[in-house]
Amino acid sequence: MLDISTLRKTNQSIIALGSHPGILQSMLDFDFLAGKSEPDLKGIVASGRKYVRLFWGDKEKRIPVYSSLDMIPNSVKTSVTLFLNLTSGRRTMSSTLEALKEFPRLKGGSLFAENMPEKHSIEIFQKLNTQQFIVGPSSVGLLIPGYLKLGAIGGTQAKQLVHAHLFERGNVAVFSSSGGMTNELINLVTGAGKRISFSLSFGGDRFPVLTPMEAFRAAEKDKSTEYIVYFGELGGYDEYDLIDLIQKKHVTKKIIAYIGGTVSAMFEIPPQFGHAKAMASRGEETAQAKTAALKKAGVSAAGSFTEFIDLVKDISSTDGPQKDHGGSAEMLGKIQSRTASWFINSVSRDKDGSVEIVGEDLLSLATKRSYGYIVGTMLLGKQLKSQETADFIDFVMKLLVDHGPYVSGAVNTMITARAGKDLVSSLVAGLLTIGPRFGGAINQAANHWIEGVTQNITPYDYVESIAKKRELISGIGHKKYRIDAPDPRVRAILAFTKNLKHSPHTDFARDIEKITTAKKGNLILNVDGAIAAVLLDLLSQKEDFTERELQDLVDSEFFNAFFILSRSVGFTAHYLDQKRSDEGLFRLSPQEVGWAE
Repeated sequence: MLDISTLRKTNQSIIALGSHPGILQSMLDFDFLAGKSEPDLKGIVASGRKYVRLFWGDKEKRIPVYSSLDMIPNSVKTSVTLFLNLTSGRRTMSSTLEALKEFPRLKGGSLFAENMPEKHSIEIFQKLNTQQFIVGPSSVGLLIPGYLKLGAIGGTQAKQLVHAHLFERGNVAVFSSSGGMTNELINLVTGAGKRISFSLSFGGDRFPVLTPMEAFRAAEKDKSTEYIVYFGELGGYDEYDLIDLIQKKHVTKKIIAYIGGTVSAMFEIPPQFGHAKAMASRGEETAQAKTAALKKAGVSAAGSFTEFIDLVKDISSTDGPQKDHGGSAEMLGKIQSRTASWFINSVSRDKDGSVEIVGEDLLSLATKRSYGYIVGTMLLGKQLKSQETADFIDFVMKLLVDHGPYVSGAVNTMITARAGKDLVSSLVAGLLTIGPRFGGAINQAANHWIEGVTQNITPYDYVESIAKKRELISGIGHKKYRIDAPDPRVRAILAFTKNLKHSPHTDFARDIEKITTAKKGNLILNVDGAIAAVLLDLLSQKEDFTERELQDLVDSEFFNAFFILSRSVGFTAHYLDQKRSDEGLFRLSPQEVGWAE
């Protein structure tokens, strides 16, 4: 059921199924020009990148892109009220039915694709509850001036939206099957000095999910609507259903109508027009027959388009001044002056000569916050919520600073320094050794713990699955420490979970350790595995990261960043130490390099 008053009173949250940048940008432009604080569009379900850049006024805004509905966070799912389906005709039904299941607060949506099979429209209609509506297929959408733009309706250029006065309240509802004609009617009405209460395109396919009669009922129920301007077409029996509603007093508001297709009378065989149902195979389906029947029922049905325009001009405007919802010249100027940036950055910027880190002045941060807080905030691209997370990152940065001159990264740094190279070259030589066998275990361990928790697999089964693949479990094993002689650093790391209500990743890692140490005493949870597990639990509970967001961090090697940042200090120290020693070029002797027989 389409209820315009409810849509007008409440804020909407929209998800787009599929992407059409021009249409989506026009929706953001509408919201900006309407004076909203943020766009109604909350996300896009499509393949490709994680975000799409669209303009919000003269600034760029990132709209999240999800690969499937399953990837949408619950916090977003439970807020969605409307959808715009921009997928192809063959995918429209399946994606729409999925949306009806996934969004508990869904009020309705719009289907953009043309030539959707008729049985698909019928199946979608049967799945709707009594409080939901869907316009289309083959619809440009639904528009409520100043409140809602769902689709391409009203135009896709900001100037079109402003010139059509789509930010002022009106008393005229505008309907048509044709998307293009819907936009023309809007301009016809507003060009005549009238204003729109709401407008929609049923869709040009033979069986729209929202029937024209439902639109007329919605207009009858809407207190802001006094007139209905309707462009119909030859073919079908919609107008006769409308006449029935009028005769039963279910529609009492003034209707101005024009039925296109009078030219078909000139052809021996009824021609097929652009829309699926725009063909008159019987006499009563012709434009002339419909026009005559509507006139008899009391509708102002025009015999020509010129007469139709004159009837629209005679509409009485709403009494009193019209309320302006936006669309000012200043707002339009911001839209027209915008240019796309080369990069989008959410970490830092120069503001009035000062450095700002994720919205906070760096000097203030350096004075009031720990280094761990600054590092965590910058790496995550948003301010940390919890002091526990900041303290843990600070501790990890200290703990990983060095592991002696014996490891490959330090050795490479020292050899490069002794070859006479500069600090940056020597440091990079050390950093380039970081990978699967050295320094990359934190990220790999995080991936193990996420897999185990999200797949709800038992630790025993997980160990067996890794063993069958003849792989090692990163974060498990140490050359020196054993279960009966544990690593004191791991104990200190795990202590950070004592104030957490739940620690599923840490619990899973420790259960893995019980299984591996039963096989061999030194297959203990090591520093890398412990850091990964505790950090996952802190991010989950204290920073409100979802499992999907945690997996995204793993995919971008977030967890290895702490090792790289901290160990860079150690490598730099070894470089400086070699420069102080000045021992000269390092070479191996033949005795120190064996010969493979």
